[in-house]
Amino acid sequence: MRLIDFTDFVNELAAASGQAILPFFRSAIAAEDKSRGGAFDPVTEADRASEAVMRQLIKRTFPTHGIIGEEFGSEREDAEYVWVLDPIDGTRAFIAGLPTWGTLIGLTRAGQPAFGMMHQPFTGERFFGDGGRTTYRGPGGERKLMTRRCASLKDAIISTTSPKLFAGEELRAYDRVESVARLARYGCDCYAYCMLAAGHIDLVVESGLKPYDIVALIPIIEGAGGIVTAWDGGSAAQGGRIVAAGDRRVHAAAVELLGR
Repeated sequence: MRLIDFTDFVNELAAASGQAILPFFRSAIAAEDKSRGGAFDPVTEADRASEAVMRQLIKRTFPTHGIIGEEFGSEREDAEYVWVLDPIDGTRAFIAGLPTWGTLIGLTRAGQPAFGMMHQPFTGERFFGDGGRTTYRGPGGERKLMTRRCASLKDAIISTTSPKLFAGEELRAYDRVESVARLARYGCDCYAYCMLAAGHIDLVVESGLKPYDIVALIPIIEGAGGIVTAWDGGSAAQGGRIVAAGDRRVHAAAVELLGR
């Protein structure tokens, strides 16, 4: 499957979801807490409206395809093609009025990530890839994205959503990596992975991700020349503990420290 096969439809999904979301951004929107007593896990009407409109379009256009979404669950998970949707990745940033959130639209074929887009409708940016090529489209036009070379972890810029999302041994493992890196930045959610694909960040380390948090980003990272795996080097497609890097040397160094 080539990038051209689904590009037009994914752009249609992105446009529709953006129209559903933007009226809520930087408004007096209320957020519910899905955590049931754990760490604050917000959801808004913008999340629900975005996912609902994307599901409607998918069902109308590809009725035999499956859908996995953060807000409304799964349908036809065993289909050959399955859409994996996170209507607002970075809801905490969204409710704080910060533009470091995005809509994640992923497509798997036979269980493997095949296409992904991150759409930031407020800034007018789209990052999309099929594992072989990654493209940026935004206010400055359109261009191919490539990760940058980084020979050593000590020269790397690392990002994670928040160190407070790690606990126990996971936090100690993350600290081992960050303590070596040159610079750490927090709170960027899906935007950090796209900056990795664009060659501005070298390493992203996360834990506790769901498939809808990462599936769309895998073809974007790999299409730009990067690598994304679980901490143990296995597939990242099911979420969990994730490490993404623009240079395989930095990835290998991070995996070694995370596994100690």
